Amino acid sequence: MAIAAACWATGGVAAAATAATTTTTSRLKGLRVHLTHVDAHGNYSRQQLLRRAARRSHHRMSRLVARATGVPMTSSKAAGGGDLQVPVHAGNGEFLMDVSIGTPALAYSAIVDTGSDLVWTQCKPCVDCFKQSTPVFDPSSSSTYATVPCSSASCSDLPTSKCTSASKCGYTYTYGDSSSTQGVLATETFTLAKSKLPGVVFGCGDTNEGDGFSQGAGLVGLGRGPLSLVSQLGLDKFSYCLTSLDDTNNSPLLLGSLAGISEASAAASSVQTTPLIKNPSQPSFYYVSLKAITVGSTRISLPSSAFAVQDDGTGGVIVDSGTSITYLEVQGYRALKKAFAAQMALPAADGSGVGLDLCFRAPAKGVDQVEVPRLVFHFDGGADLDLPAENYMVLDGGSGALCLTVMGSRGLSIIGNFQQQNFQFVYDVGHDTLSFAPVQCNKL
Repeated sequence: MAIAAACWATGGVAAAATAATTTTTSRLKGLRVHLTHVDAHGNYSRQQLLRRAARRSHHRMSRLVARATGVPMTSSKAAGGGDLQVPVHAGNGEFLMDVSIGTPALAYSAIVDTGSDLVWTQCKPCVDCFKQSTPVFDPSSSSTYATVPCSSASCSDLPTSKCTSASKCGYTYTYGDSSSTQGVLATETFTLAKSKLPGVVFGCGDTNEGDGFSQGAGLVGLGRGPLSLVSQLGLDKFSYCLTSLDDTNNSPLLLGSLAGISEASAAASSVQTTPLIKNPSQPSFYYVSLKAITVGSTRISLPSSAFAVQDDGTGGVIVDSGTSITYLEVQGYRALKKAFAAQMALPAADGSGVGLDLCFRAPAKGVDQVEVPRLVFHFDGGADLDLPAENYMVLDGGSGALCLTVMGSRGLSIIGNFQQQNFQFVYDVGHDTLSFAPVQCNKL
């Protein structure tokens, strides 16, 4: 398993169990987890990696926007039969983490998602389960499994729940594109490395649909809601440092006391900090306030409403580990695209093959000497995300197109993981801040 534990305190995880079970509490002091890119073992070329990431990114963006704009999704297999209108969640992602569940512990890989909260895995007996590389979890084989009653606070924390005939808390979590998980809420002992965490609340899903889950056997939500792993472990902060797309090294996810940016890995002067904003309509997302954008010699200042969370809960800018491309509200994107095109000394090219919008024809001699405009995102509090060219320009070897990994959207803006490569991002949920600094992630 690709997980290394650090220092732990005694106790268990704060969670609701059955009515006859008392709740225990724990404080996780520190943990280092290795994240693996979903395509790491696919033997793909850089061109294939880029195209696959772009395709997944477009699907995820659509789901995130659907959730932010309040578009309901219909699940044909809702608990209790019939159709049920359920909220749409982010779903899918670009990175996997290894966890073990139950007693005895069963290891599996799970998609890591900063855009949703629920922790879940597929469970026997399956009504409808997708194919996974590891055995499906069997609750009857674990001595520490317990279902959560309808009356529990955890059941109330679900956006959509239904009491089963046995008074168990039934859930339906829909991610869009007909992807969903459905089952019962339960508690179980999760093992990270050799450290056991009793009483983690999770979804035990017997009806799970969607192509995007097949890389793992479930999902670990790291969002801001009460059911996320971050909230359940009582973490004040966590961080990750994502290696580049074609880097074979794992990316570190640091939880608790290990999450800070060390002086050894980044100069103190390079650490930037901006407030995290809360949107009551979308409590899971990590919102930031984008004030302006610099493209080369042009500073693009837009009306404050361009990237702000609107009164109806739409709009705003989130930082997301599971979306590869950055998407900007169309008003801002058009201004960025215009400024970028005006400062590039290359002819335009068609980027439809790779799924990107603004592309240029790379010179036959290569791109090593090509100068591209500087790109900086200016956030509230004076925090500047000053990106190296490789974090926003990619070469599609098949078409010879040099493309910008930023596109337009409506209803929500997203800072994607291409732009986060080789930066350590620290989510300080205790102080509602996001910090970042350039770091060589494969050496962290």
